[in-house]
Amino acid sequence: MKHRSTRDVVEDLRAGGRLITVDDEVDPNLEMAEIQRRVYLRGGPAILFTNVRGCKFPMASNLFASLDQARYLFRDTLERVRRLIEVKLDPSALPKSPMRYAGVPMTALTMLPRFTRSGAVQANQCRLSELPALKSWPMDGGSFVTLPQVLSADPAAPENLMRVNLGMYRVQLAGNEYDPENQVGLHYQIHRGIGVHHRAAMDRNESLQVAITVGGSPAMSLAAVMPLPEGLTELTFAGALSGRRVRMIRGSHAPVYADADFAIVGRVDPTATMPEGPFGDHLGYYSLQHPFPFMKVEHVWHRKDAIWPFTVVGRPPQEDTTFGQLIHELTDPIIPTVIPGVKAVHAVDAAGVHPLLLAIGSERYMPYLKVKEPQELLTQANAILGNGQLSLAKYLWITDDPDDSIKIHDIGNFMQHILRRVDWRRDLHFHTKTTIDTLDYSGTGLNQGSKVVVAATGQPIRELATEIPSGLSLPDGISEPKLVMPGVIAVKGPKYGGDASREDVQRLTEHLANQPHLESVPLITLCDDSEFAAATLNNWLWLTFTRSNPAIDVDGVGVQVVAKHWGCRGPLIIDARVKPHHAPPLVEDAEVTAKVDARATRGDELAKYL
Repeated sequence: MKHRSTRDVVEDLRAGGRLITVDDEVDPNLEMAEIQRRVYLRGGPAILFTNVRGCKFPMASNLFASLDQARYLFRDTLERVRRLIEVKLDPSALPKSPMRYAGVPMTALTMLPRFTRSGAVQANQCRLSELPALKSWPMDGGSFVTLPQVLSADPAAPENLMRVNLGMYRVQLAGNEYDPENQVGLHYQIHRGIGVHHRAAMDRNESLQVAITVGGSPAMSLAAVMPLPEGLTELTFAGALSGRRVRMIRGSHAPVYADADFAIVGRVDPTATMPEGPFGDHLGYYSLQHPFPFMKVEHVWHRKDAIWPFTVVGRPPQEDTTFGQLIHELTDPIIPTVIPGVKAVHAVDAAGVHPLLLAIGSERYMPYLKVKEPQELLTQANAILGNGQLSLAKYLWITDDPDDSIKIHDIGNFMQHILRRVDWRRDLHFHTKTTIDTLDYSGTGLNQGSKVVVAATGQPIRELATEIPSGLSLPDGISEPKLVMPGVIAVKGPKYGGDASREDVQRLTEHLANQPHLESVPLITLCDDSEFAAATLNNWLWLTFTRSNPAIDVDGVGVQVVAKHWGCRGPLIIDARVKPHHAPPLVEDAEVTAKVDARATRGDELAKYL
């Protein structure tokens, strides 16, 4: 099915028994988002809302309800894209297996975007204020576009389709100081391609042409979030995945995706900003209000029978988890060609993606010496932290796997593999005063924080505790030890109240210094609620890695600094308590929760997922 519009997608899902239609009125202010979150978490299908309060357009969510549904949407092209990737990895595969790769040349042709004079998206015009006003979380600063395809033209070559950038950067439609008919906010983080175009426009002292489209082929949405190397346009990937060349409308504006359901077209003054946010984001907290660029809107278009697709982000898992799963499926085979020696990487969704990255590398330096400490792994770790969006990783855990026995997506076992081998005296490598993810407020300021590499290899040096050690003693004020997984304990500490609270960690390390039975517990998390932390692995991953800044919040028992290298003899301790500078976590509105609870009693097709 080569979808051209969101209506094509909706009807395809309906035909496959993968769609619920909701005809009674639903409010885009918090209620629709609450429904979407519940339906996704309960494994429900896509949803078409035909009666949206205050809006003439129908809306659709949960189009990527699961990895299985994403594969269904791309069922005619996904295998072709995989084979194209195989040929890219090994060009000799084509002559060796001509029948298997017979479709590759045709797939390659679909990768070339092309210009057109007009498109379906230009069928109608409307006002900016007539677009759906979706608000997902109570403290959001206004309504947002949550599945935008933001395309910027290269100021040096505005008509070169191979030099455009397509990204899914959130768009604030209303609120704050924006003119509701003429301005929209553009929020994009560091290491995003649009920033290169923004810089070029600033250097040329000219405005940046931008086109925001919504809907069309789902391949465009996936392409907008693909971590493609700089210089390779997302339009080429979208063409391969959609099964047809992407058509872009030429004009006195940025190229506009011709088959989109909606288009918001305009220009950005690269020197001007306005307050944007807050917005409930995928780390599970609000990203706060900050100055960001904004677009002066020149055109708002929509196709006939347009449907507005949307998603909701928040603490994982959410629908963007499916994007991550599909991206891993497509890009995992490519990793060894991008970073030599690295076999696999896994950005941990449960930890908010960028806060925790796992990697499998190779130890090939002088193998005849049988060295039992990380060597080449450190080179590969540096390469990972210097590669595109992988560079945003805050905690990078890396090991080798000479027997090819480690499953990197089995997070608990992967971490236990490292914890059995890690020597905290040598295997921690900090990067202080560096950049971190814009959405991560655990650091010292916007985009500012630290990183740490945990690199371990060799044979196990310890067994991991499978229960709380019977002789464990804790200092006053620190209590409720809970086993998270073998070798990892969470303990409850006093509420963090400022710099003086760092003494809590010092008291803990000193108290544990003379407890030798803790050899089997290499990692302890100090948190606000140890029962919550230990309830599920995902809870521990989320609070440990989103609420800590390595250079400040990592400590240990028996600290020693040798030749400026920090390490410790005993357990590593991560202070993952909520700090005053952290952004607030996402909490649902009680009235809306009750309203959706009431919907769940109706007994209709939607109710069973609420």
